[in-house]
Amino acid sequence: MDLDLKDRTVLVTGGAKGIGEAVTRALAAEGALPVVVDRDREAGEALRTELDASGARSALVVADLMEPGACRRAVEEALGVTGRLDAVVNNAGVNDRVSLEEGTVEDFVRSLRRNLIHYFEIAQYALPALKETRGAIVNVSSKVAMTGQGGTSGYAASKGGILALTREWAVDLAPAGVRVNAVVPAEVMTPLYRQWLGTFPDPDEKLADIVRRVPLGRRMTTPEEIAAVVLFLLSPRSGHTTGQYLFADGGYVHLDRAIT
Repeated sequence: MDLDLKDRTVLVTGGAKGIGEAVTRALAAEGALPVVVDRDREAGEALRTELDASGARSALVVADLMEPGACRRAVEEALGVTGRLDAVVNNAGVNDRVSLEEGTVEDFVRSLRRNLIHYFEIAQYALPALKETRGAIVNVSSKVAMTGQGGTSGYAASKGGILALTREWAVDLAPAGVRVNAVVPAEVMTPLYRQWLGTFPDPDEKLADIVRRVPLGRRMTTPEEIAAVVLFLLSPRSGHTTGQYLFADGGYVHLDRAIT
């Protein structure tokens, strides 16, 4: 299916690794122009070089979105590439394990800045351009917003806030024709996930314990499967879909635990 994303400019935060990288690659394959916003210069430049060599177009903005002014600069540089912005994928973030019992208020606020505040900033700075193109926003949340995890209050609050903002923005922006949706991953094999597995005495045993709880296929979701859902929500093919949460998780969150 042609998703009609050719020549569309899409800003992707955290676009150099993990789910963001998969989104970037999928956009490039569709003929879109992904603008990768990432603090990891080395990963961003390697990805851009690879895409350029394949004949695909992309652009890179190196920025830490926690820093003052970084979100404004990221949007301005994205607009400088083609003079337009058709979509935003808010994706950057990390499960930083800021807990109620051991974290401080300052830790909690930093976690919100790391995982939530820049979603608002990016969307706000991009909004005039998105209204011109009647564009779309896709926010990447997490199953932690729905299920809890334990020991990660900052991340859980952030991901829950992302879902709330998705509905709020969908209401705000419907008159302008700008659609806003969220994708909710559960267990996705990314570099950060592998790093987390490495903290256990037997990573393979831990992984086996996790995948047996995933109803569909008893396996992890791939970043590419998340990216496919993101691209559908960005595309005109989902032109009457807004304010929705799509769970690309193999049934992890909603299906009866009895089957696992």
